[in-house]
Amino acid sequence: MCIVEVGGEKIGRLQATELPMENQLWQRITLDLNICHGKPCLRGLRYPVEFILELLSSGMSIEDILADYDDLEREDILAALLFATRLTQVKSIYQIAP
Repeated sequence: MCIVEVGGEKIGRLQATELPMENQLWQRITLDLNICHGKPCLRGLRYPVEFILELLSSGMSIEDILADYDDLEREDILAALLFATRLTQVKSIYQIAP
């Protein structure tokens, strides 16, 4: 499980599922305050999930990313997508007062 924060405010929790493949992917997401300021990263490497999503949204394919970043694995990219999927499946979003 991981706590989701926005602007220092805890807004929800993400949990792994009971599906074996999803649990394996989920374990690739790491949170360490000493790596990338505590942002969700892949396997403790300095690749934040948001960076992988930016590469994908720019039009790069999984194969392109793997060719450019040889320490990443296909499952890392899938884990980033799973993390983004779970993050968008929150039931409620509350506006934080300005």
